[in-house]
Amino acid sequence: MALLQITSLPFSFAKLPLPRETKSSYLEKRSFNLHGGTQPKASFKVYNTNQTITRRSANFEPSTWSYDYIQSLSTEYKEEVYKNQVSVLKEKVRMMFCKVENELDQLEFIDLLQRLGVEYHYPNEIRNVLDNIYKTENSNNEEKNLYATSLKFRLLRQHGYDISSDIFIRFKDENGNLKKSEHADVEGLLSLYEASFHSFEDENILDELKDFASKFLKDYLNEGKGDYTSDLINHALDFPLHWRVPKFEARWFINVYQKKENMIPDLLQFAKLDFNISQANYREELKESSR
Repeated sequence: MALLQITSLPFSFAKLPLPRETKSSYLEKRSFNLHGGTQPKASFKVYNTNQTITRRSANFEPSTWSYDYIQSLSTEYKEEVYKNQVSVLKEKVRMMFCKVENELDQLEFIDLLQRLGVEYHYPNEIRNVLDNIYKTENSNNEEKNLYATSLKFRLLRQHGYDISSDIFIRFKDENGNLKKSEHADVEGLLSLYEASFHSFEDENILDELKDFASKFLKDYLNEGKGDYTSDLINHALDFPLHWRVPKFEARWFINVYQKKENMIPDLLQFAKLDFNISQANYREELKESSR
């Protein structure tokens, strides 16, 4: 009975009032006039001269974040019942993680936890898995799979392991281009593109491969398939994971992940609950600081 209640939990977010103006008028009021097309509202005089220098006005409106408005913010997710539910789901996900044995599956699970914003619950488990993977010098997946190699490189670099970019040499042909056999591996190209943003200075191989991957990914989007992979590609080409704010990324990815065919329901509900509870904590902190 408890699980049926969990799967129907809502995924809510604070709805803040928007400015009354339209977007165009809102931006117009805040844009700087570099050519003097409008009359300024403020001015000041320079000492020892009679010249009056005008100052542009930003026309900032009063903040909607008044004390009364902040204190009025409320949410149901600070109640104990939700904390108990998230504790149950947390242990379920931990058991899933511990049962994963294949190296690629472990990497994918860690990446999934990070993108859903719940990886901070499992620092020891993630560290142990990555330690074991890093100690494994050769892997069958690494030798012939662009996707597995790129994912492994990105996660190890992200967590501070010393892994060389030379592992990508095997995917280049004699002309220095990406091998044609890899052109059809869309997941591999996307993983390679994300991994390339973790390169160090003078790691030219990653810069070159990033250019190839970017071109192929744009061609895939032009086919207009509109599937789960297309959403990830479009998102990555806009900004790579390495440049994004984790909490905002989790908010976006939760909506995308729930559309995936083989998504894990318990993990999805855990991510939703964790996000809403975190948001409730932020609200309480904001209320306290405003006092």
